[in-house]
Amino acid sequence: MTEQPNRQRIAADGIAAPLRYTVFRRIWLASLLSNLGLLIQGVGAAWAMTQMAASADKVALVQTALMLPIMLISMPAGAIADMYDRRIVTLISLAIALMGATALTVLAWLKLITPETLLVFCFVVGSGNALFGPAWQSSVSEQVPPEALPSAVALNGISYNIARSFGPAVGGVIVASLGAVAAFACNAILYLPLLVVLLLWRRSTEPSRLPREKLNRAMVSGFRYITNSPPIKIVLLRTLVMGLIGGAIMALMPLIARDLLHGGAQTYGIMLGAFGMGAVVGALNIHELRKRMSGEAAIRACTISMAFAMAALAVSTEPVLTAAALVLAGAVWMAAVALFNIGVQLSAPRWVAGRSLAAFQASISGGIAIGAWGWGHLTDYAGVEVALLTAASLMLISPVLGIWLAMPRVGARNENADVLADPEVKLSLTARSGPLVVEIEYRVSQENARAFHNVMQDVQLSRQRNGAYGWSIARDIADPELWTERYHCPTWLDYLRQRNRSTQSERALHQQAIDFHIGPDPVRIRRMLERPFGSVRWKEETPDRAGAEVLPVVASAAGSST
Repeated sequence: MTEQPNRQRIAADGIAAPLRYTVFRRIWLASLLSNLGLLIQGVGAAWAMTQMAASADKVALVQTALMLPIMLISMPAGAIADMYDRRIVTLISLAIALMGATALTVLAWLKLITPETLLVFCFVVGSGNALFGPAWQSSVSEQVPPEALPSAVALNGISYNIARSFGPAVGGVIVASLGAVAAFACNAILYLPLLVVLLLWRRSTEPSRLPREKLNRAMVSGFRYITNSPPIKIVLLRTLVMGLIGGAIMALMPLIARDLLHGGAQTYGIMLGAFGMGAVVGALNIHELRKRMSGEAAIRACTISMAFAMAALAVSTEPVLTAAALVLAGAVWMAAVALFNIGVQLSAPRWVAGRSLAAFQASISGGIAIGAWGWGHLTDYAGVEVALLTAASLMLISPVLGIWLAMPRVGARNENADVLADPEVKLSLTARSGPLVVEIEYRVSQENARAFHNVMQDVQLSRQRNGAYGWSIARDIADPELWTERYHCPTWLDYLRQRNRSTQSERALHQQAIDFHIGPDPVRIRRMLERPFGSVRWKEETPDRAGAEVLPVVASAAGSST
């Protein structure tokens, strides 16, 4: 019997709804173990560095080594997730992380580990996780229906933070009793269940009739989509700021345990566990938070609460008070990050979901990595208390960004648009034929000119994020009712992709522009092959020439969208 609970049952189940789906449940449980191992290793790595180096910036660099790869390779990782089978990508990325964890274990066992080798192999583990993240997160929409997606995103955050609730404390006990080598070995072993579950997943795919993009073009497409999507840009910028400031807590946690609380590895693990417990509380309340508050109000509440928690961490010398502050910090940190994550997942269509999530990961991880470096240097110069109070002050004033970068309203992703028939052509075109120029003529009454122009600004962003460039809108000076929209696509294949990437909401926007058209004749569309100097072929290519792929024309009445 297929698992298809109705929307009412999903709404009633709330946060637990995605666990009704076998594939999601298995992967979620296995990822919980993987996260547990990663956090145990993090405790071992951070504490090993405090034993090998007294400098605060070296200790903070452990966090940087784990997070920096996510910033550096997230966009290629996102493109790979969108181009290839996401299950295979996750398996390869886990193998890379397993290799790094195994190497750390062997070096620690042989007592050959140094601060430099520790950072190098933390970087390798971080690189595997960076490749894994976009493929894993974007595959969630293939494991649950759209109405369960927000809960699935929150559950994935809960998975990490359940592990963070217990993993650091367990890691502290393991490191205190058996040393860092045991922590590294635990991480390597706990990667195995997730590898097995992903091997058993039979992912169903719908192959595209268009050839796969090359990696560099896919990265450019992702970057172009993000830069032409104002809601996603706002979310990413706010995420970056949150990571830069809020990352001070995780970067300085070993020093809080050692210098402010005068504890050891076990104290450090307990404090990390308190932060993780708070994060679980925050994730469990995402649904209520989204229901009761707007996105901007929720982020404002989270940042102000976190500022007070950071200030309490700076002045506290009592473990109980510090743990309470970390529970609050963890709750609001998780709530804010989950809101950002949900905003990106529900805004990006499937064809660019991996790249959009990669940009999100780059924002949060890059902010944490860069912030960790800065907070470590400030701590060396002024001490842990001053660094935390500085971070608290910056966090307190960060909601001012909402004046210029207010969190956008985010609805459900609207991507299921019909495949459009290819335009009728009488030239012999190959996939590489181009550039292609598209001109669309509208006839608009003069009293509607301003409204039409405003709609066309949104049409411009829609065309550009899906692959067009050189967009313009012009008005005929001799015939003021005549408007001409013009844009380019690099090749015929890029044009076919650009047509079929548009979502239902984007096609509704294009129809809104067409509705301004007046007169007996329909909107006129011209598609022209532009061959500037250097790309003129003196002989027409034939379909059987090497590299000259002739793309099929679909005989369908699916529409004549531009």
